[in-house]
Amino acid sequence: MTLTRKLSDIGFIGLGVMGQNLVLNLADNGYTIAAFDLNNDKVQAVVAQDSLENVTNISNTPRVYGCSSYTELLSQLKAPHLIILSVPAGSAVDEVCQHLINAGIESDDIIIDTGNSLWLDTVAREKKYKSNFVFFSSAVSGGEVGARFGPSLMPSGSVDAWARIKPIWQAIAAKVDASTGKPITRTQPGQVITEGEACTDYIGPAGSGHYVKMVHNGIEYADMQIICEAYHVLKSTLQLTCHDIADIFSTWNDGPLNSYLMEISVEVLRHQSTDTNTPLVELILDKAEQKGTGLWTAVSSLEVGCPAPTIAQAVYARSISSFKALRTQASTLLAAPQQVSLSPNDQQALIEQLHDAMYCAKICAYAQGFQLMKLAAREQEWALNFASIAKIWRAGCIIRAVFLQSISQAYERNDKLANLLVDDFFSKELNARQENWRKAICHATMQGVPVGALSASLAYYDAMRSETLPANLLQAQRDFFGAHTFERIDKAPGEKYHVQWSSKARATVLVNEGLRSD
Repeated sequence: MTLTRKLSDIGFIGLGVMGQNLVLNLADNGYTIAAFDLNNDKVQAVVAQDSLENVTNISNTPRVYGCSSYTELLSQLKAPHLIILSVPAGSAVDEVCQHLINAGIESDDIIIDTGNSLWLDTVAREKKYKSNFVFFSSAVSGGEVGARFGPSLMPSGSVDAWARIKPIWQAIAAKVDASTGKPITRTQPGQVITEGEACTDYIGPAGSGHYVKMVHNGIEYADMQIICEAYHVLKSTLQLTCHDIADIFSTWNDGPLNSYLMEISVEVLRHQSTDTNTPLVELILDKAEQKGTGLWTAVSSLEVGCPAPTIAQAVYARSISSFKALRTQASTLLAAPQQVSLSPNDQQALIEQLHDAMYCAKICAYAQGFQLMKLAAREQEWALNFASIAKIWRAGCIIRAVFLQSISQAYERNDKLANLLVDDFFSKELNARQENWRKAICHATMQGVPVGALSASLAYYDAMRSETLPANLLQAQRDFFGAHTFERIDKAPGEKYHVQWSSKARATVLVNEGLRSD
């Protein structure tokens, strides 16, 4: 007698590295999956991997069922259908949606886009497909390891759809200890972690989850650049080896700089090339690539009117690195400062100064990111929960760091906090370290080492703590040449003034207006 196969809980389309690992994560947590990819080899690969890992399955029932078409995928799912997409952002998402429409998807079915889509595209898709199915989105962070053993998930869209998705997302997300904020690690196939807080929560209406992920990636750009600049200073001005720097970073990772990015930087610096037996990082071409999310964040900060100089500088740093040939030419023409050797005591002092500079710059990068989300939320009328967002990022994602617990606590103390720099905890942290921050940047500058992210963060800090900025002169300049008007500190707020600054300026205006022919 032939047994009828039970219908699967979840459909999954797109079985690249992220997709395959998400499928196996879902399977570990008790869900059955009907999987499809245009490349049948990928379908067979995930089915085979599931069979290999599912060794405790006495009934030998596969958790993952491979499908050869969109129609077969729908036929193998429980209704109403729940389908997860892990396909490249852009047109590929719409192509899959159209194939599913052609295959007979129903209006109460849910499609979840987990790719790195631009948030505006997500908003448009929810409207575009609302008569065909429920389009939901969930940004995913954590890379392939996170996808396999617990990512950070940022879902947004229909509240009704979230009610159905929530238990699934809470099951597969990374977990943290609620009291300490430290990750509860899952590293083996088949493991299921039920304790702790799940690194996922409903973000808000369509697009908000991908916007939050976009800002996450912008902060990621900044955090990575800050670490790279510290590496550059230590290597170029103290002539330390990669192993020496790895030891320093490892020590720093035991304190407030503890983060996933510091952890992997230690591993990278200690990794030896198998063919040369030298640090592999020294053989890697210094041309950074980018996929665009950091750029999107910088552009959004300009559009919203939120200063995010550390994030923007990190994007610029990647851009300037791409001009390798030009930099090589310029290095033979542009003078460097005279190098100065430091005593052992001064070297140790610099290491401590650089630690504080990194920590302060990191605080500023996060402050910029959270303020950007706050201003965007106001503009889009999203009710974002920043304490919850900080908690979501404590594990599973790329920027997971110990001090996200402190960020979450800051917003729990004051959910209307305008900027992290004015929170009592973070202002005290910055005040205690700002002198070392300045000394580290002075050293790097005098030695000719570019520290754009560290410097941009300090400029941001100094601008934010300045009650008076030279924008008064700037407004006067604008009024001089363009009659743009200005406000006065001794008059009522909102009142606008314009001055004819000089007879020459008046004559210029008349000439430009065609009233004189001087």
